[in-house]
Amino acid sequence: MFEVTVERGFSSGHYLRNYKGKCENPHGHNYKVLITLCGETLDQAGLLLDFRDLKQVMRPLIDRIDHQMLNDLEPFTRINPSAENLAKFFYDETNRQLREMTAGRVRVKDCTIYETDTTTATYYE
Repeated sequence: MFEVTVERGFSSGHYLRNYKGKCENPHGHNYKVLITLCGETLDQAGLLLDFRDLKQVMRPLIDRIDHQMLNDLEPFTRINPSAENLAKFFYDETNRQLREMTAGRVRVKDCTIYETDTTTATYYE
């Protein structure tokens, strides 16, 4: 099995619904998202997926949420914009695009969101 990982950053605001404590108030984070891909076969160039291609897949997702209030954006108008739900959002959206790009040869292994330098949430299936 082969793996590749790309890390990107973004800044967004959010607040947590149904939460008692400081995080129920609007606040922001400088997030990092790490997406690890996996697959059993490489392409003709000897790559699982070009890092550039994964960055291109991630770019519109990050552009959509960077410097935004997450609670105002789908799907976070319905679900809390927690680090856990952000990890699943990136996992699902990236996986969907990769299925189309690679005919299922490459999939997302896991996605980790750094809410701070010392706190993370990871989603995988």
